[in-house]
Amino acid sequence: MNYIQELAQEIRAAVPEDVVPDDSEYLFLIYAVLARSKGEATTKEDVHDAWTAWMLSRGETHESMRPYIDLASETRKEDEPFVQAIHQVSERK
Repeated sequence: MNYIQELAQEIRAAVPEDVVPDDSEYLFLIYAVLARSKGEATTKEDVHDAWTAWMLSRGETHESMRPYIDLASETRKEDEPFVQAIHQVSERK
């Protein structure tokens, strides 16, 4: 296991289990890159963009695959646990 995979696992462990998508290993690798590149400056918009890229990589579509600014406030809140996890892990590094 390399450093990106380890970081991805740390971020995943910091997210409540009930909000972790199925088959999300690649998503958390993207989040690990965000943690390394932006750390505690990672935003909800960054997390949403990463999720959108992950969905595209899976060949999936979803009504929320649009710019963060265009999402309903309730949908925007869904990114918060992932931002918090990235921040939490980043501050320990």
